[in-house]
Amino acid sequence: MNFKIALSLVLLLAVRPVTAEIANTDSFNGFVRHMVRQHHFKETELRKLFKAVEIQQSILEAMSKPAEAKPWFQYREIFMTETRIAGGVQFWRDNEAALQAVERQYGVPAEIIIAIIGVETRYGAHTGKYRVIDALSTLGFAYPPRSEFFLKELENFLLLSREEHVDPLQPMGSYAGAMGLPQFMPSSFRTFAADFDGDRKRDIWKNSGDAIASVANYFVQNQWRAGAPIAFPVTASGEAYKQALSKGVKPDTTVSQLRTLQVAIPPQLANSEPVKLLAYQQPANEDLWVGLHNFYVITRYNHSPLYAMAVYQLSQAIADRKKSQFSPA
Repeated sequence: MNFKIALSLVLLLAVRPVTAEIANTDSFNGFVRHMVRQHHFKETELRKLFKAVEIQQSILEAMSKPAEAKPWFQYREIFMTETRIAGGVQFWRDNEAALQAVERQYGVPAEIIIAIIGVETRYGAHTGKYRVIDALSTLGFAYPPRSEFFLKELENFLLLSREEHVDPLQPMGSYAGAMGLPQFMPSSFRTFAADFDGDRKRDIWKNSGDAIASVANYFVQNQWRAGAPIAFPVTASGEAYKQALSKGVKPDTTVSQLRTLQVAIPPQLANSEPVKLLAYQQPANEDLWVGLHNFYVITRYNHSPLYAMAVYQLSQAIADRKKSQFSPA
């Protein structure tokens, strides 16, 4: 087989129209019926729409290689780079007015909002190369482990397309269907996306003000506490601290309990403060941190403690860099 023929076959297998893959499956037909009955879509229009949708093998492959599978010292290197820190300072300069207004209104620090956008899309430089409808359809109809979740997101995407008067074949996003500068899933868009400039549009793709306000609103709706601390590095003597290490990120112990386990906690934290002890793997040891309520709120954006720590550390690096550049000599 010559190279051109082989390449054509690979491309044919990698991108397949929905009609060739799932059009007559119970899953697809059930989804169409649900959209017709529950949300009054027209069946003929839905089936016509999905004829243009493609199942993509590259999306399925990307789902099997999440960055969160890396140890902390490798994961951290992805985000704590000079490019991302400098880019965050520049994003701050470019959007100073919006960031100040949003911080006043929502109580979420500018550096946290910037770090979210920096981690998610490198300040809008990488918002995704897949059509959102292709990503959600691929994962909803051809990825059984999480089909229920992605079919729900596909439902929300079709609803937001109707509500926002958007052609559902146009929006682009990540391989998981996340959209815009802050990489909102469709359900998050419908719940949290904000119209910052009052133009009656929630444009998280091109309008940085809307994107900034949307991130802040996401945090506030998940109970962000304005002015409260987020996380602290700690140290421990002996091995007793390991009793407090457990899965999850929600504060499940108190400062007092950790102190009895020989964990050195910053003195400004009261004994009754709920915290979560977290361990982050380094090549030869581990870093210990305590996450507070606001750290847990960051994980509502992405449940990984690696993600939340990357956001926090990047936010601090950006704030420190900006302060040093604008401090008087």
